[in-house]
Amino acid sequence: MNIQVIGVNHHSAPLELREKLAISERQLPEALTQLCRHPAVAGGMILSTCNRVEVIAESASEGAELCNFLHNYFGVPLPDLQPHLYEYRRRDAIHHIFRVASSLDSMVVGEPQILGQVKEAYAIARAAGAMSPLLDRLLTRSFAVAKKVRTETSVGSSAVSVASVAVELAQEMLGSLANKCVYLVGAGEMSELAARHLRARRAGSIFVSSRNYDRATQLAQSIHGKAVHYEEIYETCALADIVISASAAPHIIFRREHGERLLARRRNRPMFFIDISVPRTVDPEMNRLEGIFVYDIDDLQQTVAEHTAKRRKEAERAEAIVAAEVERFRSNLQTLDIVPTIVSLQQRMENIRKSEIARARSRLGRLSVEQEAALDAITRSIVNKLMHSPISALKTAARDEEVGTLLPVVERLFDIAETKAADSVAGAIQNVLNVSSA
Repeated sequence: MNIQVIGVNHHSAPLELREKLAISERQLPEALTQLCRHPAVAGGMILSTCNRVEVIAESASEGAELCNFLHNYFGVPLPDLQPHLYEYRRRDAIHHIFRVASSLDSMVVGEPQILGQVKEAYAIARAAGAMSPLLDRLLTRSFAVAKKVRTETSVGSSAVSVASVAVELAQEMLGSLANKCVYLVGAGEMSELAARHLRARRAGSIFVSSRNYDRATQLAQSIHGKAVHYEEIYETCALADIVISASAAPHIIFRREHGERLLARRRNRPMFFIDISVPRTVDPEMNRLEGIFVYDIDDLQQTVAEHTAKRRKEAERAEAIVAAEVERFRSNLQTLDIVPTIVSLQQRMENIRKSEIARARSRLGRLSVEQEAALDAITRSIVNKLMHSPISALKTAARDEEVGTLLPVVERLFDIAETKAADSVAGAIQNVLNVSSA
């Protein structure tokens, strides 16, 4: 087993780099196809959110194919990319994946959106045929771990999201959202969350604009707001005291020249832009205009840190659950590794036993039923005693990394490398899977 994770997130890389690596859901299948073309990659998944871009793969090598994939696919020079990359392998990779799915590695610890994003990335990878059986099992288990963390701890209680932090920041800047006009750009999940928090804080007028006007209309109706055609965004945006941009557009929507025109229409009344899009959709240059204040997703981290501190104890409990689940998963996988060898070893010894009994019969002549039973019992007992030590050693080795070294030795010693009992192995593996999934 060689699970690898390589990527960047809000801890390791600035927004300028993360937005260069951001990839839309529409692009994911083609990117996964390119990833899995590498001969060493047995399966892969790509997770791209506003705070992270990660490649998760089962690879037969220890090489730099994942780093090279990021470099080649996105065209980012290696000297710009490598200092910000983190990489995990085997146990550390499993631990990281479980933490991400459980929202313990999020900017906002406990936020619920990340699990949905991981599930969506998993579904896309499965549909693209990029999931290996091992990765499939790992990701499926990560969902169960995330559910256990949320059920058994309060780490997600009163959990904030990036969208809720954005609304909180807006209120801090204006003192109150009552009678204030807010403009939402985008009608996806982040905008829906922001809209819900805006309404809860009794914001004044809420306008929603999206390239998909139907979705903008649905969202606006759900919060008693008003939908605006995307083509009218620059004509109507001057009404807004706050613009929250959560658009999936791959380019800048608001540039400095737009800000200048907006200020003129607002007669220099201040205007706040909170950009929670990745890539960014609000040009940072707008911040240079007197009267316009631009905040991007990285600017929200101070508010996030305050919320995280309040839930630190619950996070510690969640971390303990994740650590235990990592060891359980690894133990199950290593048990699966030894099952084929144990089954093949037992079958080989049984074949030898039966062969020797057949040879003995030709010399002993006709045996009574009692003699046949005694011969069968004594030979079985001898085989079981001979097999006890190697099988116990394999089971002990399955608890640590030694199993990878011991398995080939046992297979060579007993000449079973080419005699795996396929049907018996499949049945035994299925039994272990059923037990470990319980």
